[in-house]
Amino acid sequence: MTVLMSRELDALKKRLLALSAVVESKFAQAIQALLERDVPLAQKVAMGDKEVDALEVALEEECLKVLALHQPVATDLRLIVSILKMNNDLERMADLAVNIAKRSIDLSGSRQNSAPYDLEQMSNMVQQMLKMSLDALVQRNAQKALDTIKLDDEVDVLHRDNFTRVKEAIRKNPAQMDDLILYLSFSRYLERIADLATNIAEDVVYLISGEIIRHENLS
Repeated sequence: MTVLMSRELDALKKRLLALSAVVESKFAQAIQALLERDVPLAQKVAMGDKEVDALEVALEEECLKVLALHQPVATDLRLIVSILKMNNDLERMADLAVNIAKRSIDLSGSRQNSAPYDLEQMSNMVQQMLKMSLDALVQRNAQKALDTIKLDDEVDVLHRDNFTRVKEAIRKNPAQMDDLILYLSFSRYLERIADLATNIAEDVVYLISGEIIRHENLS
């Protein structure tokens, strides 16, 4: 590897970590806005999507430039492929955080005072998964990545249970159907973010070991 290529790969890693920090912050703000019904904060998150989009595009362009100029192989190529995939997943997470913020604004005038399920519990679990996946990336810690992946099954169980609870609540309170459907959408957004955190964790394992574990049962 040339000195120039080494510097450019380091720059790519720094860009990815910077994007990770921004996305983690936006997701935390979206959850805070939802749980506290903080409309100004939700509006701030909803209006901040362009920042992540710009970072994502810039990182992708830099990855493609390194691929074109240096034609990396082996571990260097694996690094760039992993960065490209994580970059896309982080951008999608940011989109989902914006969706949560926008739906929480819609909920702000609701007469439905609380979710028909434990929204805070699910939010905390997904935040934990996101933090663990990004910590695994920063620390290049395959075990932490595997631990993150295992949590995804728990989030899936919560989402299925939430779906059942929302259906029951709609049957009992059909007049509140629109608001209850919003709560179902929050569960779905959180479940998707957990899936994306799992993707990142799987890519961390690939980055470290070269092993693709996407379809393996790790339970």
